[in-house]
Amino acid sequence: MRILISGGCKNGKSYFAQRLASEQGAHPLYYVATMRSVDSEDDARIERHRAERDGWGYITIEQPTNIEEILSKCDHAGSFLLDSLTALLANEMFPSYENANAGAAEDIILGLRRVLRETENIVIVSDYIYSDAAIYDPLTELYRKSLAAIDREAARLCDVVLEIAYTGAIVHKGKPGRMVEDI
Repeated sequence: MRILISGGCKNGKSYFAQRLASEQGAHPLYYVATMRSVDSEDDARIERHRAERDGWGYITIEQPTNIEEILSKCDHAGSFLLDSLTALLANEMFPSYENANAGAAEDIILGLRRVLRETENIVIVSDYIYSDAAIYDPLTELYRKSLAAIDREAARLCDVVLEIAYTGAIVHKGKPGRMVEDI
């Protein structure tokens, strides 16, 4: 099953996604880590995620850009947890402090389509950051619109779309079955 999980920042999406990916029953289990650490807060978050999945049997694949490259590193019959589209876009869109890649969303969508075509069991995590009513600077607005475009395509291609809010799951598409009943 292909599942997209979205929701607010730091609300338990990653832990919930770990459970869903492991319950799919496919092996091996892959944790596709897209975050690049830029400060001590990121370091702590990465360490917390590692500790949360300790003992679950995940093989960690560090893939901060070019998401389709996981296909040459992994057994396509496995179960994948891609965490997260938000970090992947930041890495692709801002390869350096001097330049922004305005076409990053299109590149990610192409790679994501390939990944979803060639895998059957994947849980994808993304942050719901684009519904704020505030108007930001043009670069931030481009990032928010780009993430929204990526999430729309992921939602279109996934079997199930969930939003995690206040430790509960809202089903926007599909039938996740018993996987979300005990949240």
